Amino acid sequence: MAGARDEQRQHLPGGPQSQGEDCPEGGGENGGASSGRRTGSDLGFYTISLATAACKQTIELRMQSDHQISGGQLKAATKDAAQASDMRDWETGGATYQAGALEPTKGSLKGRGQEEVLVSGCLRLAGHHLLNTVPLPQVVDGIEVYGTKVHCKVTSRFAHNVVTTRAVNHADTAKEVSFNVELPKTAFITNFTLTIDGVTYPGNVKEKEVAKKQYEKAVSQGKTAGLVKASGRKLEKFTVSVNVAAGSKVTFELTYEELLKRHKGKYEMYLKVQPKQLVKHFEITADIFEPQGISTLDAEASFITNDLLSSALTKSFSGKKGHVSFKPSLDQQRSCPTCTDSLLKGDFIITYDVNRESPANVQIVNGYFVHFFAPQGLPVVPKNVVFVIDVSGSMHGRKMEQTKDALLKILEDVKEDDYLNFILFSGGVTTWKDTLVQATPENIQEARKFVMNIRDQGMTNINDALLKGISMLNKAREEYRVLERSTSIVIMLTDGDANVGESRPEKIQENVRNAIGGKFPLYNLGFGNNLNYNFLERMALENHGLARRIYEDSDANVQLQGFYEEVANPLLTDVEVEYPENAILDLTQNSYQHFYDGSEIVVAGRLADEDMNSFKADVKGHGAINDLTFTEELDMKEMEKALKERDYIFGNYIERLWAYLTIEQLLEKRKNAHGEEKENLTAQTLDLSLKYHFVTPLTSMVVTKPEDNENKTAIADKPGEGPVDAEVIPSMAYLTNSQPPQTPYYVDGDPHFIIQVPEKDDAICFNIDEEPGTVLRLIQDPVTGLTVNGQITGEKRSSLDSQTRKTYFGKLGIANAQMDFQIEVTPERITLWHGAAQSTFSWLDTVMVTQDGLSVTIDRKNMVVSFGDGVTFVVVLHQVWKKQPIHHDFLGFYVVDSHRMSAQTHGLLGQFFHPFDFKVSDVHPGSDPTKPDATMVVKNHRLTVTRGSQKDYRKDVSAGTKVACWFVHNNGQGLIDGVHSDYIVPSLF
Repeated sequence: MAGARDEQRQHLPGGPQSQGEDCPEGGGENGGASSGRRTGSDLGFYTISLATAACKQTIELRMQSDHQISGGQLKAATKDAAQASDMRDWETGGATYQAGALEPTKGSLKGRGQEEVLVSGCLRLAGHHLLNTVPLPQVVDGIEVYGTKVHCKVTSRFAHNVVTTRAVNHADTAKEVSFNVELPKTAFITNFTLTIDGVTYPGNVKEKEVAKKQYEKAVSQGKTAGLVKASGRKLEKFTVSVNVAAGSKVTFELTYEELLKRHKGKYEMYLKVQPKQLVKHFEITADIFEPQGISTLDAEASFITNDLLSSALTKSFSGKKGHVSFKPSLDQQRSCPTCTDSLLKGDFIITYDVNRESPANVQIVNGYFVHFFAPQGLPVVPKNVVFVIDVSGSMHGRKMEQTKDALLKILEDVKEDDYLNFILFSGGVTTWKDTLVQATPENIQEARKFVMNIRDQGMTNINDALLKGISMLNKAREEYRVLERSTSIVIMLTDGDANVGESRPEKIQENVRNAIGGKFPLYNLGFGNNLNYNFLERMALENHGLARRIYEDSDANVQLQGFYEEVANPLLTDVEVEYPENAILDLTQNSYQHFYDGSEIVVAGRLADEDMNSFKADVKGHGAINDLTFTEELDMKEMEKALKERDYIFGNYIERLWAYLTIEQLLEKRKNAHGEEKENLTAQTLDLSLKYHFVTPLTSMVVTKPEDNENKTAIADKPGEGPVDAEVIPSMAYLTNSQPPQTPYYVDGDPHFIIQVPEKDDAICFNIDEEPGTVLRLIQDPVTGLTVNGQITGEKRSSLDSQTRKTYFGKLGIANAQMDFQIEVTPERITLWHGAAQSTFSWLDTVMVTQDGLSVTIDRKNMVVSFGDGVTFVVVLHQVWKKQPIHHDFLGFYVVDSHRMSAQTHGLLGQFFHPFDFKVSDVHPGSDPTKPDATMVVKNHRLTVTRGSQKDYRKDVSAGTKVACWFVHNNGQGLIDGVHSDYIVPSLF
């Protein structure tokens, strides 16, 4: 608190002074006297009394309690106020004086008893002089947020955003610090780290089902904290809180990515700004790299005037690069000149577009491509529109008036070549006209009268209304009542669920699907929250449309009108994007019913042959006048040269863009899938989400929070658009690190090697029987310099009931010669060498080490090792009962990502990174009735194999998860290349 004592008297440094009878108490030979007191009539101010050297008068200054003033300012102020010539004798030496502690602080911002707050203002002299003073940092309940930075890197529409907040606890006790970020609903969180006093606690992406089980365990222990939920129309809110010890610093860093979609001719980055207090270092920066060249770039803020924005904002673009920086000073952040609250509360929006010298643009990096298509200057295809409008009783009042306002505005924008009709539904169905009519001025005027007379009444009959509208469009086409080169769409608006006629959502969906027959799209607009939005979305998606929620607000009419503007100008219909046969793998959606003006079609995929010399793409579609084909041909070498300028490019951005787009489209397909199809779509989505660390509706971000000497864990889920403010899974009791759900290659237990083959939906396993102390080569990649070796450990003594001693891996050596890293892993410790530098950690540590492309994360019997983007291993610690006389603690080793390793990779595990095939036949009873035998043909060998199961311990270290596999006998002979002794090496490194 400012002013711990009511009165402080301190000597000011300065020249010779004499004491007189008029001097205030406390004066003396060495300096004038001063006092600082907080007066009852001036709450929030300190009255400062200074005596002149001659001690003939007292000068009173009033200074706000949360301010400071330099010695030079104080000297000038007192001299001006007193008009005293002897003020020249005051020498302050550049010191700083502070309210509540009138003594030099040598430039420090912290004074005795002074609560720090980031505000500025003025010094008042004798009630009429004003002088600017230096602001102190703002402290709220002991916590100072001294840095907030949002850094956006955009490459080819793909945005990589990092939000960082830094805070310090100035209090004498531990305090809770909260980190809140609102991010676009279309974005996927990819990373979160929490750093306290230099130690980093990472977040990890996990399968949601695993998270749910751990959540239930956490609930029983009282450890819950929700992290992500829907927040308004466009945003989701990420929140995490942590206790920070007295004097400690904390850094929160959240990373999320999204593909910027083109709407109305622009790409938009939408950032929510709400620091809730003044921040000493506040900054938003955006670096944009677009190979096509940037044509426009702008930034605006809803919370600040244009004059103030221009003084804190810099923006520039030239050629392929653009830059935006918003860096307001403390004074610019204030809501008023002397206020302590921040005006930074609202939307910060960056918009841009690119040059379009040709209709399409293709970019290829590291075997992945992205194809952007947005032709300009085409004539608009006439459209046939049926508006299906809910006029049930629940639409009464403002919703009905806003709907009518929007429809009237839309009628102003309908083109004369268009055909339209209105269908109103409540308990029954009413039409404006029996058939579609052309949008002539006379018909538009009549339509306006019809709209103005709409009244709400009755129930909600969605089924009959939609079928009526669809029938009307089909009949108009069949009877040639509309233009041959026109396109049809249905736009339905409703605020509730069907409750009369056919009311079963599945049956309505089936009826609509059969009636439309894929001929035109259905767009569903859900007004408000009291409706089954998921039903509207599923029905729209399976009919090539989309659903949009209209929020009950003062601008609902604008929302409705804005949606219509997006679909008002179709330029092409039945668009197909084609590539040479067998040249492309894993292609995203490449057919679209419409291309609308101001939008963009984006297709991504993977090249089947990265060494191809040329690339060709054709886009075909029906235009307003004729059929069109747009061809894009690329010379791969020229493309490589064009993309050399990678200043703004982050990592494998096209690969991540492809993954983002693929996940987004798989999730849409999944909404209408059932049974095996849904299971397959779920598995594909989950694989990609975990591999690329995206928080999607199938995954969770798990965050470990160190509190009270006990790690508590919270989890962030991605909410759906279904129920508004959807509940999320709160925290979990412990952390396990991120891995894809299918682990094709691992060794665990007595060492059982397990090779999963996703193409076969099956697995092969084998054992290596060697003496304790033997070191086996698991992985060797001569191109990347990466090797992994494992040393076998055995039982402490022979088992009484077994002739064969069980063996395990007791030590692992992971090395990368090119990066000069070595990691030795034992059940007791993890030792990391980088050159001559050595670091040692125990399995009790929860820590993440990142250095020169290497990432090592340790947490509770789990260690994740990643070399860049594309090589990830997991090591699992198995601990046995301490009094167990037979078994040692041992290690399991899992390869969860190997796609960046070379084709020359080998080793007991590494050889299986390359595709191989096998066939199993003649399944028959074996010596064990529960384990049938079979014949396997693999690598030109015919082997007898036995059906069994092994354990995957990544998700449950104690019990594991069963993995069915075909066991190859005799140390894997016939399956592995050569014989097992070929893989014995002399040492761990």
